[in-house]
Amino acid sequence: MRKAFVVFSITVLSITAILIYVNWKFSFLLLIFIPLVLMGLHDMYQSKQSIKRNFPLLGRMRYLLESIGPEMRQYFIETDTEGKPFNRLQRSLVYQRSKKETDSMPFGTQLNVYEPGYKWINHSIKAIPFSEVDSNPKIKIGSSQCEKPYMASLFNISAMSYGSLSKNAILALNSGAKQGGFYHNTGEGGLSPYHLENGGDIVWNIGTGYFSCRDNEGRFSYDEFTKRATLDNVKMIEIKFSQGAKPGHGGILPKQKVTDEIAAIRLVQKGQDIISPPRHSAFSTPLELMDFIKLLRKGSGGKPIGMKICIGNKSEFLAICKAMVQTQTYFDFITVDGGEGGTGAAPQEYSDHVGMPLREALAFVYDSLNGFGIKNEIKIIASGKVVTGFDIIKCLSIGADVCNSARGMMFALGCIQALECHANTCPTGVATQDPKLVKGLVPEEKSIRVARFQHETVKSAMELMASAGIEHPDDVDRTVISARVSGTKIETYYEMYPEIDKGCLLNENTVPTAFQFFWKKATAESF
Repeated sequence: MRKAFVVFSITVLSITAILIYVNWKFSFLLLIFIPLVLMGLHDMYQSKQSIKRNFPLLGRMRYLLESIGPEMRQYFIETDTEGKPFNRLQRSLVYQRSKKETDSMPFGTQLNVYEPGYKWINHSIKAIPFSEVDSNPKIKIGSSQCEKPYMASLFNISAMSYGSLSKNAILALNSGAKQGGFYHNTGEGGLSPYHLENGGDIVWNIGTGYFSCRDNEGRFSYDEFTKRATLDNVKMIEIKFSQGAKPGHGGILPKQKVTDEIAAIRLVQKGQDIISPPRHSAFSTPLELMDFIKLLRKGSGGKPIGMKICIGNKSEFLAICKAMVQTQTYFDFITVDGGEGGTGAAPQEYSDHVGMPLREALAFVYDSLNGFGIKNEIKIIASGKVVTGFDIIKCLSIGADVCNSARGMMFALGCIQALECHANTCPTGVATQDPKLVKGLVPEEKSIRVARFQHETVKSAMELMASAGIEHPDDVDRTVISARVSGTKIETYYEMYPEIDKGCLLNENTVPTAFQFFWKKATAESF
């Protein structure tokens, strides 16, 4: 092909020269062919890309097609049920509900109901008229030690930081939360003015970098924490241990990206890389964590204190449970993030192969808390690909009390799953800091869509509960959902995830076999 390119170039230039000789108006062809020939010559003599070197000019088509591959698949190849991480049916449902368009479908389901993994709700002959069910129930979050419990909505905005999302996206999300009466989690990037401007309820997520509550050395600052934790907008505090997309992985924001605004929000020094360590420095053992809970509860004026965790080593979570029992100090809520969770950017191995998936994690956390006899003190919040009313019911069935959604809320903002969150080129202005792209997202318009999507999704979940004869989310249990295990075998979640007896983890003699190894390994003195 290298020889063919040379022959092609000589031929084209010769013909062009003859045409120009006949009529000088053909000179414009030089503007077309000379750049192409020069590009081909560059391809022939560069050494980094073999395809372009062996196939001058033509080889560039391969990289062009590769670059537009995701768009080609999404718009021309994928079926309604094949897209990843979210298929077209899921995305379209969010768009329709956020715009308050019809979300009904004709001619029956497109899902294969005989395929292993298919799930459904076990409806009841004693279905409840929807008019008799609260379409927007509230769940109380706050243990017996909490002075200012919070009444949370069933469906809320999961942790997404300013910096990962644009300021207009944050403004729209918080305004939507204000309109709909649900909370907005800040993510670990700090408590920004954009989280506070519209007055929506805030869950302040505090990660290992202690952004917005740190001293000059990056250590937790009680004084800075108290200044912000006592704000009226801040309703709950969440200590982030790990997230589903990249559990156990610290982060770094290069110094060139640290603007004056970000430095002020995060309480960091401009001109330095911002490091998010993989572990906390404010405590190093489960017992020290209990002291930290007390400190945050005091500094916030008695607001609910929780933790966010993607389950990894089971013994470490059991160690936290043992410390809570030993000290009689309780979290008010625990946010369980599934390994299928998303983020703006994460190493592929972490996204694909680190962290327990949400269903198994929810079952383990619920059973652990119940086994130690402390579930009545602690609410469980589920986070991980929750975008529909049925997704909410699935989480409630296994043990969750409340659900969060990140990517669902992004779809409501207008996200098209372009998969460019990490490149600062998000075409919808959601996950970018490019001012020209950010300008395309109008908070006043998108906030309404966020509120609509949340409202319609909660309404859908409550309609499903009513069809199952259930009046309140607290009454959803593991018998509500059935799943096809194989072509001929069906099990409920109650059979797939058998519950353990309340209090059985308090005594070594009653610990179930499945928990014994991790229970013996767990100690309140060490993670």
